Amino acid sequence: MRKQKGFSLIELLIVVAIILIIAAIAIPNLLRSRMAANEASAVGSLRTINTAEATFASTYPSIGFTSLGALGGPTGSNTSVAAGLLDSVLSSGTKSGYSFAVALTTGTSGNPNPFYSATAKPVSVGQTGQRYFYSDASGVIRYNTTTSATSADSSLQ
Repeated sequence: MRKQKGFSLIELLIVVAIILIIAAIAIPNLLRSRMAANEASAVGSLRTINTAEATFASTYPSIGFTSLGALGGPTGSNTSVAAGLLDSVLSSGTKSGYSFAVALTTGTSGNPNPFYSATAKPVSVGQTGQRYFYSDASGVIRYNTTTSATSADSSLQ
């Protein structure tokens, strides 16, 4: 009788089946972890926007709060059009699977913008993130799990 070398087809199929089972268990956990990381990044980015808005409003009191694009620009530019307070990724409006926007309440003629609200929504709900986030000049970050968050939603703990 000849001695066999190597693995039989059945042994290889069993190994492939075990790898597929492990992958089926691991991949959903990996996706949930990625969504949680994107949500944490969105909350951190809203905090950064809040800080940048407060800095801009105190630096340019005649303007008050400003748009997301004006908060960006090259570091050290220090103008009211490109303040250099945010990095280019965040000031572009999209970062880590979330889309960011700043809405302004414009002041009356000659008065500064008295209010802003910043929102973060997932680019693809259920894949890049599950929750929507909102913040304003109060600095409180609020969230909603079904639609765009507003000032009436629950705050993060």
